[in-house]
Amino acid sequence: MTSSHNVYFIVTRKPEGSAHIAAGHIGYASKYQYEQTAPSRPPRKVLLHLMGSASSIERIDRSHLEELEAEEAELLMALPDTAERLRYFREKEALRAAQGVAVGTDVVVMVDEGGEKLRGVVRSIGRRTAATYLSPLTGTFFEVELQGEDKGKSEASHRYESLASCPDGSRLFVPFSKLRLADPGGSDPEPQRPSPEPEELAPGDRVTYFVSDTYRHGMVVDVQERGGQTMVRISTDEDENGKTGGEVEVPLDCVAKGEVPPGPEGVDAPTEMKTDAPHADLTLNSLVEVTLASGNSFGIIRWIGTFPDRQEVLAGLELEEEVGVTDGCFRNQRLFSCPPRRGLLIRLNACRPDSRFQSPSANQTERKQEDAESKPDLSPTHLETVPPISSEQVNQILIGRMKGIQGHHNSCYMDAALFSLFSCSSVLDSMLFKSTRPRDAPIQETLLHDIVNPLRRRGFVEGRSVMKLRQQLQKHGYSHSFTTDEKDPEEFLSVIMHHILALDPLLKISAGGEVQQSYCYQIFLDQNHSLVLPTVQQLLEHSFHSAGLKLAEVPSCLILQMPRFGKKFKMFEKIIPSLELDVTDLLSEVPQQCVLCGRPAQEECAECFTDPLFSQTGFKVFCETCSSQVHSHPQRRSHQRAPLEVPEGYQGWGGPHTPTRDKLELFAVLCIETSHYVSFIKHGPDAHDWLFFDSMADRQGGSDGFNIPEVHACPEVGRYLGMSPAELASQVPRGMKGVAKRLFCDAYMYLYQSSSMNLYC
Repeated sequence: MTSSHNVYFIVTRKPEGSAHIAAGHIGYASKYQYEQTAPSRPPRKVLLHLMGSASSIERIDRSHLEELEAEEAELLMALPDTAERLRYFREKEALRAAQGVAVGTDVVVMVDEGGEKLRGVVRSIGRRTAATYLSPLTGTFFEVELQGEDKGKSEASHRYESLASCPDGSRLFVPFSKLRLADPGGSDPEPQRPSPEPEELAPGDRVTYFVSDTYRHGMVVDVQERGGQTMVRISTDEDENGKTGGEVEVPLDCVAKGEVPPGPEGVDAPTEMKTDAPHADLTLNSLVEVTLASGNSFGIIRWIGTFPDRQEVLAGLELEEEVGVTDGCFRNQRLFSCPPRRGLLIRLNACRPDSRFQSPSANQTERKQEDAESKPDLSPTHLETVPPISSEQVNQILIGRMKGIQGHHNSCYMDAALFSLFSCSSVLDSMLFKSTRPRDAPIQETLLHDIVNPLRRRGFVEGRSVMKLRQQLQKHGYSHSFTTDEKDPEEFLSVIMHHILALDPLLKISAGGEVQQSYCYQIFLDQNHSLVLPTVQQLLEHSFHSAGLKLAEVPSCLILQMPRFGKKFKMFEKIIPSLELDVTDLLSEVPQQCVLCGRPAQEECAECFTDPLFSQTGFKVFCETCSSQVHSHPQRRSHQRAPLEVPEGYQGWGGPHTPTRDKLELFAVLCIETSHYVSFIKHGPDAHDWLFFDSMADRQGGSDGFNIPEVHACPEVGRYLGMSPAELASQVPRGMKGVAKRLFCDAYMYLYQSSSMNLYC
């Protein structure tokens, strides 16, 4: 669950009877679930997911909470002490000031209140640890490069964790509470920025030396101190006159270890690489292309900045091949980390966007490109539709290596989601053809003609096609990191369905007499549940009951997020897939059936819902006769029962026969393990008709930097689905055959469809 789907709170008053919750703890609630607990109807409780050391799910009075912006919550999460969090939240001033700090800001690090102050410059702002599904926010820290005499102060190094790759302690990660803006009036002396330490060179080292903004290659003959300056004598490959075998003596500052290609270390790039206006859209993690002595090379920007003695903006690249000169360390400073000989420092304006991911019109003017995008081809051929792959076609079209969707650079969440939705199902095909805004038409066109149709026709989609979609999403402003960062599948689906194609919400939920709409449903459970090895059916029923929800109508497609939070925390070791999902008793306008005799239900008991005797049944609703018998037991006499209303038109309904059951069928499951998404596809009626898809099955096989995807049958899943709960509970995950463990233990999202809404059923 991403921050955009949550409402964040800070506990301002310790709840009664909650020993592990203190004022200052921070948590979040699902947006749509919080809407029904809005303070317009006091008293209300909020189902709060506490983050950090108090990780749990609790119902807390709204009066004990104050709402936070996501950015505020992230800053406060960096403070481990809850009392300190609450103090800074109430004071507000430091919190507001921290939101204005940017990379490059001169700051003072407060080592102790009223004690030592260290001058520095903010070099990066972000998280120190990855977010999990239990804690979507982990804390914003400021990476500060200490300046002048403060660099490497041992006292600060003991108090704060130094950058691991900088043993001199020159960079610190600190929370906002330890930062103060440097005095703009200059009352504090400008920190002295020492000159970079020279690289160690030895006779025989291959080097590049620079004279008059040109570069030459050679071999070190000798290194000597002369007149207070270090001079390097080099046997040249070729001097300025084109002669070979000569020698030259240059200052150490003009020598770089290794055969540096054109444009390194801030030296002017060759004339043909200069542009009047550098690519302003190149940022951290941008995919770029540079021209080196050996030809064009491709890489990712891992660092952007300047050196104290250089004014040019430089870029640190991690190249795809070993044609660089370092592992990310330059002038004895660690700028970023990468494999040896993959790192290269070069002027930013010598980089250009990776041409492998540019459309044919990318080399034309931007105006022509925008004109082309705004006028999609609407010819009959262009609107060709390809039906999903049937169970009979799976072996011929879809199974094998280089099948499915090719993964590249954190695309697995998108690959798995697209493959699950469109390979063998058409339940959401309507969004491929519905009218949309002209600015978003190219995105819909790419989705249909570059991804869905090739997948169904040939069983394979190139990684470039998915990257094209990612670039379009990023260019149109839906996110600044779609081409680089890993995201959650639900975030991508929300952007496509809601923001771009304006698809009608798939899910309509009745809560407190109001209908709320959504595209997927996150399953939440109270801590007092009795489930051990649940089915998806049980999880959905328990979640709806605990939140007081009903379905306003049967959804055509139901996307369910499981109650798991990444690799480190799973609410259940295994979850049993429900091949069919019976939603009849979840509907608000359908009469419910007594769980014991099948007659019309007249009473509901929330306390029976957690009773182990009924743990395998649905909602705990009874007819009047059965309710009296159940609650005659001494342990249930105190249960509080609530009457049920029979919907209009069903008052005369009676007998043990139920209305027509509304069921959804499972067609795909997305799974996650160690931040990598894969998917399972249910392609036929037989229990063994399962496919497993991994867009990065072979991460070393692609010669062009892409991965090799693979789709294969996994009939072993059917064997485990046929086991009894007791047999399945006894299965050790590591001992499960094939990929079955991934389905039962790593499920993240289940996708169900109404067979009547599948266009090609």
